[in-house]
Amino acid sequence: MFKQIEVDPSGIQLYESKHHAGDRIAEHHHEIYQLIYALEGTGQIIVDGEAYRLEHDQLTFITPYTDHAVIADDKLTVLVLAFDQRVIDATNRSLFEHSLYESKFVGFNPFTSGEVRQLLRTILYEQSHQSTYQQNAMSIYLSQLLLLIARGERNQESSNANSLRADKLREYIDSHYYEALDAENLAGKLGVSTRHMNTIFKETFDQTPMQYLAEVRVGLSKKMLLETDKDIASICFEVGFESISTFYRAFKHHTAISPHKFRTNKKIDF
Repeated sequence: MFKQIEVDPSGIQLYESKHHAGDRIAEHHHEIYQLIYALEGTGQIIVDGEAYRLEHDQLTFITPYTDHAVIADDKLTVLVLAFDQRVIDATNRSLFEHSLYESKFVGFNPFTSGEVRQLLRTILYEQSHQSTYQQNAMSIYLSQLLLLIARGERNQESSNANSLRADKLREYIDSHYYEALDAENLAGKLGVSTRHMNTIFKETFDQTPMQYLAEVRVGLSKKMLLETDKDIASICFEVGFESISTFYRAFKHHTAISPHKFRTNKKIDF
């Protein structure tokens, strides 16, 4: 069954869809793309005859003319982001050619799900506030969301949840080392206690996340000391240390010498 959905002039429309317990949206399809994101409640979404669990922080990407249906187990609220061919421009085309060419159910790790939520909030804001650059802004935020989906497809082959969590945490540290991170903050993103986080990380990498964070920061600062003329204070700030004294202690712990001596000695060697 075909259902028509109108999108605004930008080619993008984000709206809320509410369902009561036991509601069933019969199988249908559209001529546009849809992202269906569960805000609260649980249910099932059936895509091309394949059933998937629909619950908080999970998202389904649906291509045009793909048959799908929704069944609510209890009160179910979803956000539906609809967009048409106009947004698949030169910037996004490779995503659709390599990843988004078919409908799929996507589960995100705790870090990516937060980014997805924030992008959806931002699109809602832009949609409700008229501005000169509204269409440009909505297109940019949608592109960011599509990139997260392309990168964040659920790894169905992983059999070790703790190992997967540790890998995701390391990936997060690798790309967010410059932020003000602490153990409580990282554990909160995983939804576990700091003790449990340290245990699962050490099982995989033989060190705690904070030890790994210091290692990453010191490694980057060594590279910058050798390859740039940046002031030591600037390097300390850029790699994420909150103070010079903390930077010096961490650097000496990993290298046995100060950043200044490290830079000087290496220049002498050359």
